Amino acid sequence: MRSTLSDLLATGRPLLADGATGTNYFAAGLGSGDPPEFWTVDHPDRVQDLHRRFVEAGADIILTNTFGCNPQRLKLHKAESRTYELARRAAELAREVADAASRPVVVAGSVGPTGELFEPLGALTHEVAVESFREQIRGLRDGGADVAWIETMSAVEELHAAATAAIAEGMPYVATCSFDTAGRTMMGLLPSHLERVFDVEPQAPLAIGANCGVGASDILVSLLEMAGSSIALVSKGNCGVPQFVGTEVVYSGTPELMGKYAALAVDAGARIVGGCCGTSPEHLAVMRVAIDTHERGEPPTVDRIVAEVGPLTNSVPSSAEPGERRARRRG
Repeated sequence: MRSTLSDLLATGRPLLADGATGTNYFAAGLGSGDPPEFWTVDHPDRVQDLHRRFVEAGADIILTNTFGCNPQRLKLHKAESRTYELARRAAELAREVADAASRPVVVAGSVGPTGELFEPLGALTHEVAVESFREQIRGLRDGGADVAWIETMSAVEELHAAATAAIAEGMPYVATCSFDTAGRTMMGLLPSHLERVFDVEPQAPLAIGANCGVGASDILVSLLEMAGSSIALVSKGNCGVPQFVGTEVVYSGTPELMGKYAALAVDAGARIVGGCCGTSPEHLAVMRVAIDTHERGEPPTVDRIVAEVGPLTNSVPSSAEPGERRARRRG
Protein backbone atom coordinates (compact mmCIF):
# COMPACT_ATOMS: atom_id res chain seq x y z
CA MET A 1 0.00 0.00 0.00
CA ARG A 2 2.12 2.88 -1.29
CA SER A 3 1.70 6.46 -0.16
CA THR A 4 3.67 9.70 -0.30
CA LEU A 5 4.93 11.71 2.63
CA SER A 6 2.65 14.54 1.52
CA ASP A 7 -0.33 12.20 1.74
CA LEU A 8 0.59 11.09 5.26
CA LEU A 9 1.20 14.66 6.42
CA ALA A 10 -2.20 15.62 5.03
CA THR A 11 -3.88 13.26 7.49
CA GLY A 12 -2.94 15.67 10.27
CA ARG A 13 -1.83 12.93 12.67
CA PRO A 14 1.69 12.82 14.10
CA LEU A 15 3.88 10.49 12.06
CA LEU A 16 6.49 8.12 13.44
CA ALA A 17 9.85 7.85 11.70
CA ASP A 18 12.14 4.93 12.43
CA GLY A 19 15.13 4.71 14.77
CA ALA A 20 18.87 4.20 14.44
CA THR A 21 20.66 2.37 11.67
CA GLY A 22 24.33 2.22 12.66
CA THR A 23 23.94 1.39 16.35
CA ASN A 24 21.45 -1.37 15.55
CA TYR A 25 23.82 -2.78 12.92
CA PHE A 26 26.62 -2.83 15.48
CA ALA A 27 24.38 -4.93 17.70
CA ALA A 28 23.82 -7.24 14.73
CA GLY A 29 27.52 -7.68 14.01
CA LEU A 30 28.77 -4.66 12.06
CA GLY A 31 32.45 -4.16 12.78
CA SER A 32 33.92 -0.88 13.98
CA GLY A 33 35.06 1.14 10.98
CA ASP A 34 33.10 -0.97 8.49
CA PRO A 35 30.77 1.05 6.23
CA PRO A 36 27.11 0.17 6.92
CA GLU A 37 26.35 0.79 3.24
CA PHE A 38 28.20 -2.39 2.26
CA TRP A 39 25.63 -4.42 4.20
CA THR A 40 23.16 -3.54 1.46
CA VAL A 41 24.85 -6.14 -0.75
CA ASP A 42 26.75 -8.23 1.82
CA HIS A 43 23.90 -8.72 4.31
CA PRO A 44 20.63 -7.64 2.67
CA ASP A 45 18.72 -9.94 5.02
CA ARG A 46 19.95 -8.01 8.06
CA VAL A 47 19.17 -4.68 6.42
CA GLN A 48 15.62 -5.76 5.64
CA ASP A 49 15.20 -7.32 9.06
CA LEU A 50 15.83 -3.95 10.74
CA HIS A 51 13.44 -2.21 8.36
CA ARG A 52 10.82 -4.86 9.07
CA ARG A 53 11.23 -4.61 12.83
CA PHE A 54 10.78 -0.84 12.67
CA VAL A 55 7.62 -1.26 10.58
CA GLU A 56 6.31 -3.83 13.03
CA ALA A 57 7.04 -1.37 15.85
CA GLY A 58 4.81 1.17 14.12
CA ALA A 59 7.05 3.29 11.89
CA ASP A 60 5.28 5.30 9.19
CA ILE A 61 8.63 6.25 7.63
CA ILE A 62 11.71 4.07 7.19
CA LEU A 63 15.10 5.46 6.15
CA THR A 64 17.35 3.67 3.69
CA ASN A 65 20.81 2.41 4.61
CA THR A 66 22.51 5.23 2.69
CA PHE A 67 23.57 7.84 5.23
CA GLY A 68 27.18 7.77 4.00
CA CYS A 69 26.41 6.73 0.44
CA ASN A 70 28.03 9.64 -1.37
CA PRO A 71 31.32 9.61 -3.30
CA GLN A 72 33.19 11.63 -0.68
CA ARG A 73 32.38 9.15 2.08
CA LEU A 74 32.66 6.03 -0.02
CA LYS A 75 36.08 6.99 -1.38
CA LEU A 76 37.43 6.30 2.11
CA HIS A 77 36.71 2.65 1.29
CA LYS A 78 37.70 2.91 -2.40
CA ALA A 79 34.04 2.53 -3.34
CA GLU A 80 33.09 5.95 -4.72
CA SER A 81 32.19 4.34 -8.05
CA ARG A 82 29.49 2.30 -6.28
CA THR A 83 27.42 5.30 -5.13
CA TYR A 84 24.50 4.76 -7.52
CA GLU A 85 24.56 0.97 -7.17
CA LEU A 86 24.48 0.97 -3.37
CA ALA A 87 21.88 3.75 -3.16
CA ARG A 88 19.54 2.04 -5.60
CA ARG A 89 19.84 -1.35 -3.93
CA ALA A 90 19.28 0.13 -0.47
CA ALA A 91 16.09 1.79 -1.68
CA GLU A 92 14.93 -1.45 -3.30
CA LEU A 93 15.37 -3.35 -0.02
CA ALA A 94 13.40 -0.75 1.94
CA ARG A 95 10.75 -0.58 -0.80
CA GLU A 96 10.15 -4.34 -0.59
CA VAL A 97 9.55 -4.09 3.15
CA ALA A 98 7.29 -1.05 2.83
CA ASP A 99 5.24 -2.61 0.04
CA ALA A 100 4.68 -5.74 2.11
CA ALA A 101 3.21 -3.74 5.02
CA SER A 102 -0.54 -3.72 5.60
CA ARG A 103 -0.58 0.08 5.90
CA PRO A 104 1.16 2.93 4.08
CA VAL A 105 4.87 3.17 4.86
CA VAL A 106 7.02 5.84 3.24
CA VAL A 107 10.56 5.03 2.10
CA ALA A 108 12.85 7.97 2.81
CA GLY A 109 16.23 8.01 1.10
CA SER A 110 18.79 8.93 3.74
CA VAL A 111 21.25 11.59 2.52
CA GLY A 112 23.95 12.44 5.04
CA PRO A 113 26.77 14.98 4.84
CA THR A 114 29.88 14.50 2.71
CA GLY A 115 32.19 14.99 5.67
CA GLU A 116 34.15 17.65 3.76
CA LEU A 117 34.36 21.41 4.15
CA PHE A 118 33.12 23.75 1.46
CA GLU A 119 35.13 26.54 -0.09
CA PRO A 120 36.72 28.73 1.20
CA LEU A 121 37.28 26.71 4.39
CA GLY A 122 37.90 23.55 2.41
CA ALA A 123 38.20 22.25 -1.13
CA LEU A 124 34.63 21.09 -1.83
CA THR A 125 32.77 23.19 -4.37
CA HIS A 126 29.03 23.62 -4.74
CA GLU A 127 29.12 22.03 -8.19
CA VAL A 128 30.96 18.91 -7.05
CA ALA A 129 28.70 18.53 -4.02
CA VAL A 130 25.54 18.86 -6.10
CA GLU A 131 26.73 16.23 -8.57
CA SER A 132 27.71 13.89 -5.72
CA PHE A 133 24.29 14.21 -4.11
CA ARG A 134 22.55 13.87 -7.48
CA GLU A 135 24.26 10.54 -8.09
CA GLN A 136 23.12 9.26 -4.69
CA ILE A 137 19.58 10.64 -4.96
CA ARG A 138 19.22 9.30 -8.50
CA GLY A 139 19.93 5.82 -7.17
CA LEU A 140 17.48 6.28 -4.32
CA ARG A 141 14.79 7.49 -6.70
CA ASP A 142 15.35 4.65 -9.16
CA GLY A 143 15.26 2.13 -6.32
CA GLY A 144 11.84 3.31 -5.17
CA ALA A 145 12.42 5.92 -2.46
CA ASP A 146 9.51 8.32 -2.02
CA VAL A 147 11.43 11.28 -0.64
CA ALA A 148 15.04 12.40 -0.17
CA TRP A 149 15.72 12.64 3.57
CA ILE A 150 18.62 15.09 3.98
CA GLU A 151 19.85 14.67 7.55
CA THR A 152 22.49 15.52 10.16
CA MET A 153 23.55 18.60 8.21
CA SER A 154 25.64 21.40 9.67
CA ALA A 155 26.58 23.80 6.87
CA VAL A 156 24.14 25.99 4.95
CA GLU A 157 26.20 25.35 1.81
CA GLU A 158 25.65 21.61 2.14
CA LEU A 159 21.93 22.04 2.73
CA HIS A 160 21.70 24.04 -0.49
CA ALA A 161 23.73 21.49 -2.45
CA ALA A 162 21.61 18.56 -1.27
CA ALA A 163 18.34 20.44 -1.85
CA THR A 164 19.48 21.47 -5.33
CA ALA A 165 20.31 17.84 -6.11
CA ALA A 166 16.95 16.55 -4.88
CA ILE A 167 15.04 19.14 -6.89
CA ALA A 168 17.10 18.40 -10.00
CA GLU A 169 16.30 14.68 -9.67
CA GLY A 170 12.59 15.39 -9.27
CA MET A 171 12.46 14.28 -5.63
CA PRO A 172 10.55 15.94 -2.78
CA TYR A 173 12.83 16.39 0.19
CA VAL A 174 13.07 16.75 3.96
CA ALA A 175 16.00 18.52 5.63
CA THR A 176 17.19 18.19 9.23
CA CYS A 177 20.27 19.49 11.01
CA SER A 178 22.18 18.44 14.09
CA PHE A 179 22.16 21.33 16.55
CA ASP A 180 24.86 19.87 18.74
CA THR A 181 27.21 22.79 19.39
CA ALA A 182 25.78 25.06 22.10
CA GLY A 183 22.40 24.80 20.43
CA ARG A 184 23.74 25.58 16.95
CA THR A 185 25.05 23.34 14.22
CA MET A 186 28.82 22.91 14.16
CA MET A 187 28.92 25.57 11.43
CA GLY A 188 26.85 28.03 13.46
CA LEU A 189 23.30 27.70 12.13
CA LEU A 190 20.55 28.37 14.67
CA PRO A 191 17.34 26.28 14.70
CA SER A 192 15.27 29.44 14.31
CA HIS A 193 17.10 30.27 11.07
CA LEU A 194 16.65 26.90 9.37
CA GLU A 195 13.40 27.65 7.57
CA ARG A 196 14.73 30.78 5.88
CA VAL A 197 17.67 28.81 4.43
CA PHE A 198 15.28 27.40 1.82
CA ASP A 199 13.77 30.75 0.79
CA VAL A 200 16.06 30.79 -2.25
CA GLU A 201 15.15 27.28 -3.40
CA PRO A 202 12.58 26.88 -6.18
CA GLN A 203 10.96 24.07 -4.21
CA ALA A 204 10.49 24.12 -0.44
CA PRO A 205 11.11 21.03 1.68
CA LEU A 206 8.14 18.99 2.86
CA ALA A 207 9.52 19.15 6.40
CA ILE A 208 12.49 20.56 8.30
CA GLY A 209 13.82 19.93 11.76
CA ALA A 210 16.46 18.42 13.97
CA ASN A 211 18.06 15.02 14.30
CA CYS A 212 20.88 13.42 16.24
CA GLY A 213 22.56 16.05 18.45
CA VAL A 214 23.47 15.44 22.07
CA GLY A 215 20.32 14.11 23.67
CA ALA A 216 16.54 13.93 23.73
CA SER A 217 16.15 16.94 26.01
CA ASP A 218 18.33 19.22 23.91
CA ILE A 219 16.61 18.37 20.65
CA LEU A 220 13.25 19.30 22.20
CA VAL A 221 14.59 22.76 23.00
CA SER A 222 15.90 23.04 19.43
CA LEU A 223 12.41 22.11 18.25
CA LEU A 224 10.87 24.86 20.39
CA GLU A 225 13.25 27.31 18.69
CA MET A 226 11.59 26.44 15.38
CA ALA A 227 8.07 27.14 16.64
CA GLY A 228 5.90 29.00 14.17
CA SER A 229 7.48 27.42 11.10
CA SER A 230 5.20 27.30 8.06
CA ILE A 231 6.86 23.99 7.14
CA ALA A 232 6.14 20.73 8.99
CA LEU A 233 8.66 20.01 11.75
CA VAL A 234 10.71 16.87 12.38
CA SER A 235 12.28 15.72 15.64
CA LYS A 236 14.48 12.62 15.39
CA GLY A 237 16.46 12.64 18.60
CA ASN A 238 19.13 10.40 20.02
CA CYS A 239 18.09 7.81 22.56
CA GLY A 240 19.07 9.77 25.64
CA VAL A 241 22.69 10.90 26.02
CA PRO A 242 25.68 8.93 24.68
CA GLN A 243 28.09 7.69 27.33
CA PHE A 244 31.27 5.64 27.16
CA VAL A 245 31.14 2.32 29.01
CA GLY A 246 34.63 0.95 28.58
CA THR A 247 35.32 1.30 24.86
CA GLU A 248 31.66 1.19 23.81
CA VAL A 249 29.20 4.06 23.39
CA VAL A 250 25.96 3.38 25.26
CA TYR A 251 22.84 5.54 25.07
CA SER A 252 21.07 6.34 28.32
CA GLY A 253 17.50 6.41 27.04
CA THR A 254 15.04 3.72 28.12
CA PRO A 255 11.94 2.92 26.08
CA GLU A 256 9.90 4.76 28.72
CA LEU A 257 12.06 7.87 28.42
CA MET A 258 11.74 7.85 24.64
CA GLY A 259 7.97 7.56 25.01
CA LYS A 260 7.97 10.72 27.12
CA TYR A 261 10.23 12.41 24.60
CA ALA A 262 7.85 11.50 21.75
CA ALA A 263 4.84 12.99 23.53
CA LEU A 264 6.74 16.17 24.36
CA ALA A 265 7.93 16.45 20.75
CA VAL A 266 4.31 16.43 19.60
CA ASP A 267 3.49 19.15 22.15
CA ALA A 268 6.49 21.13 20.87
CA GLY A 269 5.05 21.09 17.36
CA ALA A 270 6.63 18.10 15.64
CA ARG A 271 4.59 16.56 12.85
CA ILE A 272 7.16 13.77 12.45
CA VAL A 273 8.82 12.16 15.48
CA GLY A 274 11.50 9.49 15.40
CA GLY A 275 14.67 8.31 17.04
CA CYS A 276 18.30 8.63 16.02
CA CYS A 277 21.43 7.00 17.47
CA GLY A 278 20.71 4.26 20.01
CA THR A 279 16.99 3.98 19.20
CA SER A 280 15.96 0.35 18.78
CA PRO A 281 12.68 -1.12 17.53
CA GLU A 282 11.79 -1.71 21.19
CA HIS A 283 12.15 2.01 21.89
CA LEU A 284 10.14 2.82 18.79
CA ALA A 285 7.23 0.59 19.82
CA VAL A 286 6.83 2.56 23.05
CA MET A 287 7.06 5.81 21.10
CA ARG A 288 4.27 4.61 18.83
CA VAL A 289 1.98 3.99 21.79
CA ALA A 290 2.93 7.33 23.34
CA ILE A 291 2.06 9.22 20.16
CA ASP A 292 -1.17 7.35 19.56
CA THR A 293 -2.47 7.82 23.10
CA HIS A 294 -1.30 11.41 23.57
CA GLU A 295 -3.54 14.42 23.18
CA ARG A 296 -1.49 17.38 22.09
CA GLY A 297 -1.06 20.00 24.80
CA GLU A 298 0.75 23.27 25.30
CA PRO A 299 4.39 23.52 24.21
CA PRO A 300 6.54 22.27 27.09
CA THR A 301 8.66 24.59 29.15
CA VAL A 302 12.34 23.88 29.63
CA ASP A 303 11.55 22.97 33.25
CA ARG A 304 9.05 20.35 32.10
CA ILE A 305 11.48 18.91 29.55
CA VAL A 306 14.18 18.56 32.20
CA ALA A 307 11.76 17.05 34.71
CA GLU A 308 10.39 14.45 32.30
CA VAL A 309 13.32 13.63 30.01
CA GLY A 310 16.44 14.70 31.87
CA PRO A 311 19.02 17.49 32.11
CA LEU A 312 20.17 19.52 29.14
CA THR A 313 23.71 19.23 27.90
CA ASN A 314 24.09 22.60 26.19
CA SER A 315 23.08 26.21 26.44
CA VAL A 316 22.14 27.95 23.22
CA PRO A 317 22.70 31.50 21.93
CA SER A 318 19.47 33.43 21.60
CA SER A 319 18.44 34.21 18.05
CA ALA A 320 16.73 37.40 19.24
CA GLU A 321 19.80 39.53 19.92
CA PRO A 322 23.39 38.74 18.90
CA GLY A 323 25.57 37.98 21.86
CA GLU A 324 22.70 37.29 24.21
CA ARG A 325 22.09 33.79 25.53
CA ARG A 326 18.85 32.14 26.34
CA ALA A 327 19.44 30.31 29.58
CA ARG A 328 18.70 26.64 29.64
CA ARG A 329 17.92 25.26 33.04
CA ARG A 330 19.97 22.23 33.94
CA GLY A 331 18.73 19.46 36.20
